[in-house]
Amino acid sequence: MGKIRKIGVLTSGGDAPGMNAAIRGVTRTAIFNGIEVVGIRHGYQGLIDANFIPLEASSVSDIIQRGGTILKTARCEAFKTPEGRAKAYNNLKEAQIDGVVVIGGDGSFTGARIFNEEYDLPFVGIPGTIDNDIFGTDYTIGYDTALNTVVEAVDKIRDTASAHNRMFFVEVMGAEAGFIALYSGIATGAEAILIPEIKGEQRDLKKMIEDGNIRKKSSNLIIVAEGETEGGAFAIAEKLKNEFSGYDIRVSVLGHLQRGGSPTAIDRVNASRLGHAAVEALIDDQKSVMVGLANGEIVLVPFRRAVKQNKEVDLSLLDLARILSV
Repeated sequence: MGKIRKIGVLTSGGDAPGMNAAIRGVTRTAIFNGIEVVGIRHGYQGLIDANFIPLEASSVSDIIQRGGTILKTARCEAFKTPEGRAKAYNNLKEAQIDGVVVIGGDGSFTGARIFNEEYDLPFVGIPGTIDNDIFGTDYTIGYDTALNTVVEAVDKIRDTASAHNRMFFVEVMGAEAGFIALYSGIATGAEAILIPEIKGEQRDLKKMIEDGNIRKKSSNLIIVAEGETEGGAFAIAEKLKNEFSGYDIRVSVLGHLQRGGSPTAIDRVNASRLGHAAVEALIDDQKSVMVGLANGEIVLVPFRRAVKQNKEVDLSLLDLARILSV
């Protein structure tokens, strides 16, 4: 491919704190290198609708500290069709856009990979998801902020649980990956952590609660990932109510609280690094790759690997959590 003169940037899928910092990193790195930048609004739908806006250095001023995404985000069924992708390609060519940076998760990268197999217009991905579940990178944009949001909320729940001899089941995001649940559980001193990677933990959970009763714990805090196979926090709590009548059992679902808020310093710095790296990858004629961070260094990971392979949690940390909950 020839010299990159104009690039587009979009955010796709679920929003994550730090996406704006990545948009800023992409925009200002491109401008520094003499490349025009176009913001694509509403994700892949914006490609199909030609919803393009020019981005200048001033366009991304005062956004690094903001949650959400100034470009908006959406999931787009039309881009999954050959007709939708053909329309997107024609719009990109008409706008003279030479490459696209996609900030999102595995679903977003799947769409980009398929597009790059059909058309000679490079896409480079930046991992943006609070779940931290993308293979090939130690870190995804938004994870650190979401984790700190959960810890702050759970600390407050612990206060009221102790005051009333309550057992709290706190449900956090992570439909298919337990990173938020596992790390927040350790950070808050949870008595138990239930994640989708480990099946059938209710027997151990009952024993944990019984042991806590013997030691006369004033409260019990259980962190549950939303994808936990026993049915989620409400289902598990309902099954245990009759067996542990000495506790006032409550459920708190943190929900979309975890997606919001000003990004942490770690998310801002890493998003800035990844935004810069994505533009450098396009300049170096890379395509169908994700820029990630491994051991603190920038790495390039093919979309196919990032999407097809599973990122595994460190299950030894569950053992640590059990030891520290005695």
